[in-house]
This record gives sequence, C-alpha cells and structure tokens, in this order.
Amino acid sequence: MTPDTAVRHQDHADHADHDAWGRLNPRLFLVNLSVVATPLATFGATTVITGGEINLQLLITFASFLITCLVISGISTMRLLTTRYRVTDDRVELHKGWFFRSERSIPVDRIRSVDLTANPLHRIFGLTSLKISTGDQASSDGGLSLDGLNARDAEALRRQLSELRHARQGLETADPDTDATLAELDWAWLRYAPLTLWGVGGVFIAVGSVYRTLHEMKIDPLELGIVKDIEDRFGSVPLWYGILVTLLVIVVIGVAGSTATFIEGWGGYCLDRPETGLLRVRRGLLITRSVSIEEQRLRGAEVAEPLLLRWAGGARLKAIASGLGDEDENSSRSRLTPPVPVALSVRIAADVLGETASPTAEAVLAPHPRAALRRRINRAVVWTALIAAPFIGFGLWLTPVLVHTGWITALVLLPVGVAFAYDAYRSLGHGIHGRYLVTRSGTFTRRTAALQRDGIIGWSITRSVFQRRAGLLTLGAATAAGNGVYKVRDVPVSEGLAFAEEAVPGLLAPFIERCHTP
Repeated sequence: MTPDTAVRHQDHADHADHDAWGRLNPRLFLVNLSVVATPLATFGATTVITGGEINLQLLITFASFLITCLVISGISTMRLLTTRYRVTDDRVELHKGWFFRSERSIPVDRIRSVDLTANPLHRIFGLTSLKISTGDQASSDGGLSLDGLNARDAEALRRQLSELRHARQGLETADPDTDATLAELDWAWLRYAPLTLWGVGGVFIAVGSVYRTLHEMKIDPLELGIVKDIEDRFGSVPLWYGILVTLLVIVVIGVAGSTATFIEGWGGYCLDRPETGLLRVRRGLLITRSVSIEEQRLRGAEVAEPLLLRWAGGARLKAIASGLGDEDENSSRSRLTPPVPVALSVRIAADVLGETASPTAEAVLAPHPRAALRRRINRAVVWTALIAAPFIGFGLWLTPVLVHTGWITALVLLPVGVAFAYDAYRSLGHGIHGRYLVTRSGTFTRRTAALQRDGIIGWSITRSVFQRRAGLLTLGAATAAGNGVYKVRDVPVSEGLAFAEEAVPGLLAPFIERCHTP
C-alpha cells in the first residue's frame, strides 16, 4: 500500500466515524422503571394516610395512574430503541419512531443554541437531555431533542456543534479550559428569595390541587384525622384570631416555598464565557440546566425590579437575545442572574454587553410630561371606584353596613393608588446612550431595557382615545429579540417621533411629515 493510498484510507475511516449514527444511553431503561414505581409509592403513602381504608374509587384512581405511567414508560422505551442521530459537517440528523417514523434534519447554520437539562432521575443514572434550538419564535418545537444521553457524551456533542458553527462562520474557538467566569452564586442572595408573591400564591395552588385530588378519590379532606384534631384544638378561638393565624401560617409557608424554589432553581449558579462569542448559564440543584446564548445574537439587556425586591435593593438581569424560542422559552432561557443586588446586576450587564459601563444605569433618561402622571392618577381613581362601588350598591339595597364598608374601602385604597401612580410616573424614562436605546417603566415591576439601536427593525405607534386627548403616544421599538417590542410609554407626539428618528435615522422618516409652526 502506497503512502497516498494509506492517507486516503484513513480519511475515509475518519469520515465514516464522523457520520456514524449514535443512540441513546441504555441506562434510560432504568429511568423508565423508576417512572412505573411512582404510582406504587403514592398508593402506599395514601394507604398510610387513610389508615388502611381503601375504597373502589381509590383503586380506580391509582389503577388509572399506574396505566398512564406504564404507557409513558413504554413510549420512552420505544424511543430508546428506535432513536438514532448523527452529526455531519453541515447538518444534524435525527431518526426516531417505529409505527410512526420521523426523520428530521437541521443545518448547522440554523442552530442557535444547545442546552443541557438533567432531572433528578437522569442525574442518578448519569444521563442528561440535550436540546438543539433553531430559534423559531413561533413554536417551541423548532429544534431537536435527545432525551437520555450520557452526560459526558452530551457535553462533547455540544462542543462539537459549537466548533462546527464557528468553523462555518469563520470565527475562532477559544480554548474550552480558559473559562471567563462573570458571576457565581453567593448564598447571601438568599435574603432576596422571600421577596416574591409567587410563594404565597403557590400555597393556594398546592392546597387547591390536593383538595381536588382527594375529592376525586371520594375522600373528604375535612374528615381527615389531622384536620379534625386542629378543629378540636382551635375551634373555639375568636374568628379574627383564627384569620390572623391562618394568614401568618400561609405567609410562613409561602416564604419557605420561595426560599426552597430559589435554592433548587439557582443552586450551583454560574455565568461564564466557555468559548469565544458564547455566554453560558448553569444552574439548578435537583434539576440542572445549562443554557447557551451566542453573543452575536445578543441585542441588549433588561434589569427587572419587582416592587418588594426593589425596596430591598435587589434586581434580576435578563438577556435581550434572538434565537431563544417562543415567549415561554424566552422568559426562562433569557435569565442571566437570580435576584441580586442592583449594583451587581448593573456590573454584570456591562460585562455581558462588553461595555465599560452599563447603559441601564449610565443613560440619562428624559422625564415624561405631567399628562402621563394624570393618566396614572385617573387609573387609580377608576380602580378605587370599581372596587368600592359593589359594596355601596349592595349596601343601598341590603344593609347600611356594606355602605360603610364601601366608603372605608375607597378611603383606604385611594391614597395607596395615588402613591403607586406617582411611583409609576417617576419610573418613566427614555433616552439614547451610545449605541443603545434605553427605556424604563413600571411600578409593580420596574423594567429598564437597553436595546441596541441597530437591532431595531421597525416602530409601532399606538394611541388610545385618552392618549389622543392628552397629546401622547406609546412608541414601540420592534426587534427580533427578547419580547419583540420594547415600549416608550406616554410621550408627547412630536417628542416621540423625534426620538424614534434620532434612535434609528431614516427608519420612520417615510411615514411622517414635518410641520413648521410659526
């Protein structure tokens, strides 16, 4: 064999190995067996709670649950047996299915991100799920998903796809061992975890779900031993005391739930640059997540400050980027930080955007006219009237007690609503900082968005009846990233149009006419 023949033979072998079909890890079968064990464990726990009393309805419910889990396990096992995938120089191919065959192929150029996710069962068996996204904003199915890869194989596949994309785009790939860490978890941030209403709301959702489940099983929750014991102990206390204790218990459980959610969702958090032009967010204690965002698709950053978090000096940072999927996926995958101190969110925003100072904090924002304040005060008055009116209306018909309840309610809500109106007005602002358009608004969640001006592809102008009377408009900067439209609310007509022309010269010019007034 000549040297040239040997080289050609080796190249052919390398190409064949490169195009070889891969399969899911066989340990996925053990995960499927664990799914079947769930209804059996639930049945045992329910039997203990009910003291061994088993009725026909309970058996039917758990039989249905078991059959459902068996079907899910069977489908997953079928996917394990029939799924094949391979990566070539220009595309990723996926074949799966037996009765209903599915063959999908995605060009490497269309890949926008490669994310890794592992739930507790996957982690026990050393597996992970890899999702290749194409950035289809209209559908969450715009990509490929491989559920059940070995964790090391999944990471190697992610790097291989990244190298292929960089090679086809003519970009350099940095040494994977030279991570540039932008932020890591600080457990001092845990103090911000309770400052959300989702924890309290989650208590009502959980209680409602448990009550409905037990009711479907023909089990009366009010007749359970624990509930009867609480009723016997505290049934004679005054009503106001019972309500106060109940609210306190709900708040305590809600705070505990919010804290647990923070620990599970952000445990092991790390924001870094593993490669040139790539941001990666890794987080999760039980369910681990690794989300990648290409910096060439980054169009800005948004600092969100929910009311309670803002009072405590905290904020959250989100990326404004294209290719993160539909609205629900974008909301989850665009998160760059958990609740952190405002100053830290500003510093991370500057690092992410590659700026010396963050435009979300350094931009000089223009104030909005007093007409915008009047609009917010009017809303506060209207909402107060709508809440108080039913009490007064029923009171005039039924009893004067409701009338007094109505005017007291209005007396309490009106100053609170006006205070929120003033806060919402003070939050308004817009400006241009270098290559960024910056807009800020909101009171219950104040959002400051810095959007790259060259990422603006259009303008939307909306004017309600009341805005037309006040000489105001809402200007929306349309972009293919983030939420799609970032609004500058309640600005004067002439000022808003001039601002749009200054931000992106020539984009709005064909649709406006300049008026020269003496």
